[in-house]
Amino acid sequence: MSRIGKLPIEIPQGVEVTVDEKNLVSVKGPLGTLSEQVDAKITVKIEDNQVLVTRPNDNKVNRSLHGLYRALIANMVTGVAKGFEKRLQIVGVGYRATKTGENLDLQLGFSHPVVMKDPEGIVTEVPSQTEIIIKGIDKQLVGNYAAKIRDWRKPEPYKGKGIRYLGENVRRKEGKAGK
Repeated sequence: MSRIGKLPIEIPQGVEVTVDEKNLVSVKGPLGTLSEQVDAKITVKIEDNQVLVTRPNDNKVNRSLHGLYRALIANMVTGVAKGFEKRLQIVGVGYRATKTGENLDLQLGFSHPVVMKDPEGIVTEVPSQTEIIIKGIDKQLVGNYAAKIRDWRKPEPYKGKGIRYLGENVRRKEGKAGK
């Protein structure tokens, strides 16, 4: 049995989970609404303020789908109840971020500023010039947008300059050997 798939998902106070006849799971909470179409082989039931995900047999495909959909539903419940956030840190002389309306303006050593518009359902905050906070209810969207921002200047191994996740360990390399 799948270690992740067999775990029940607790439904917190203020969150409503519904499953229709076509296996569309909708989760509604204080922060918003999310829905996910679950494969027809996987069964989703709501019992005793818990969501239970089961599979018909131990076929390899069904085993993988079992854990996948259980994790996706758990992330939806967490997202509408608490939300998700990723923190990015900018390291480098002259590298900085500012927020203008819905646009994130990044100065990353290019000849021009990089302007990124916040996608639907995502909010970015810039508490200081070297810190970016990305918030939203969809874990996948938050992580994807953080990765797109980080792709503009990944941390380089010699000086450590670039955009990194808060707490990310950047492996440093020794520079060119001197005389």
